[in-house]
Amino acid sequence: MTHHWIGKIQRQIAVVAILLSIAASTAFAAKEDFEQCRHVFANGTPPVIKQQEELLPRALCFSAFAILHSGRSRTPVYVAERLNRQVLQGAHEKRKDKFFADARLPRSERAELDDYKGSGYDRGHMAPAGDMATPESMAQSFSLANMVPQAPINNRKAWAGIEKATRKYVMRATGDVFVITGPVFDGTPPTIGTNRVWVPQHLFKLVYDPSTNRAWSHWLDNRDDARVSKPISYDELVRRTEINFMPNYHGG
Repeated sequence: MTHHWIGKIQRQIAVVAILLSIAASTAFAAKEDFEQCRHVFANGTPPVIKQQEELLPRALCFSAFAILHSGRSRTPVYVAERLNRQVLQGAHEKRKDKFFADARLPRSERAELDDYKGSGYDRGHMAPAGDMATPESMAQSFSLANMVPQAPINNRKAWAGIEKATRKYVMRATGDVFVITGPVFDGTPPTIGTNRVWVPQHLFKLVYDPSTNRAWSHWLDNRDDARVSKPISYDELVRRTEINFMPNYHGG
């Protein structure tokens, strides 16, 4: 009888362990993967994403930003930056415009330069070149891992205005400001190139100022006729994207 109950308890423990393992696999924070660049995330904590395995995710650290890249969409899922006045005061590097496929990603999971040629879309930065304060970070910002196919007028006008407004806010802030930028795909997205790089329907830019405990997000359709509208709340961004960008954030 004793052996029977011990065996039963062991089987129950094994089942619980399997269930816990399955539950853990449905959310991806990649803390260990971002080991070299946790400082770009608020409280050193990357976003939590449900059903991460579907994204074919890979965490990439750069000198001034971090990317969670999706091998499925061949675009970033998000790009994180930590900005402040001192960083932006040094951001006077001349653009090099030397785009490149990121060799850290397998060929089967990345965009190539030819995918964008003749597509009608810009290679749209998620971490903007205008935020980069060193030659190294400027060069790195032209990785295709940092790009999404973006409607050209959208990229150069409405989205550029959002990037400038974000920098303007950072210059007024009293300390670090955390920014997370990325694409949003609805249903079955259109694709470009032989590698079928996904074209997002929307773009977002989340801004979080710890000194005021305020967070808000710009949201823009990826169309040339899109107009910048009032920012949405952090909770609304989480609802639309199903990504918990700042797990430790409690709204201000």
